[in-house]
Amino acid sequence: MNYNACPQRFLVVAIAKAKMKMRQPAAAPQRDHHRAFAAAIGRLLRLSRAKRGMTRRQLAHASGASERYLAQIESGQGNPSVIILESIARALDIPIIELLPRSNGRTLAMAEILDILARVPVAELSSLAELIERRASQHMQVDRGRRIALIGLRGAGKSTLGRRLADALGCPFIELDRLIEQDYGARIPDLIEIGGLATFRRYERACLERVIDEHETAVIATAGGIVSNAETYALLLRRTHTVWIKARPEEHMRRVMAQGDFRPMAQNREAMADLVAILDARRSDYARAHAELDTSEDAVEQSLAKLARTVASFAAGGAR
Repeated sequence: MNYNACPQRFLVVAIAKAKMKMRQPAAAPQRDHHRAFAAAIGRLLRLSRAKRGMTRRQLAHASGASERYLAQIESGQGNPSVIILESIARALDIPIIELLPRSNGRTLAMAEILDILARVPVAELSSLAELIERRASQHMQVDRGRRIALIGLRGAGKSTLGRRLADALGCPFIELDRLIEQDYGARIPDLIEIGGLATFRRYERACLERVIDEHETAVIATAGGIVSNAETYALLLRRTHTVWIKARPEEHMRRVMAQGDFRPMAQNREAMADLVAILDARRSDYARAHAELDTSEDAVEQSLAKLARTVASFAAGGAR
């Protein structure tokens, strides 16, 4: 084209080229932002999946997304739609917003804390969690009332001691599992088989919240696995005086079998090894309780007397 013959057209093209050049420097920062955003989504997804103990294959099965695509998202290479993220969030039993990075001071500070914690030896995490909880309690509701919660593996004596303690205190005794079954309308094994563990944990959280709201004074026996849900366990520690009822593994097994309760560990030939492994995995969480009571080789009356003294120490401002 002869631009000399069409000066106006030449001017239009020149201006257009200049505008394109002006926009080009901004493209690189925008691409960097997109990559950083995708990487942040990947980190949040990995964190959420690990927190719930789900493998990538399990998440793929639950969400409908392929295992390969999940790997791409977690590596920051994927570009998931809102529909895909919603399916993943539903499978993880979390709000979709927890998979979306938020660029504010709180999020950045939390990211910094997580980065520091990632370098801390595992053995020290429990004491750090307790320290953070004590500091954070200044800004949270921590009214425990006269609620006593008993945690620990089954066979430790939570139900037996809890019922006797409640009678002595003249207050309600509440087994959280029975309350869950009442709300759901079926036994817990059926709930888990039909709705999955995530559904059971939602019922557990809702029932605990109701007990706290409705009872200023109560003795609460919880399921052994309540510590596996960080949010629910934090609520329990914050709003009840929590006692870890424990015993030696062989004592746990003997009591469970004496009760005729063979679910599901006693069906396994390696039941004792399984029990020890579960106890080891939960030990640091159980240890965050405000007090501990070892019932090994003690008669019920002896253990009850010890528990009563522990509860009295709460009223006097003792224990942790």
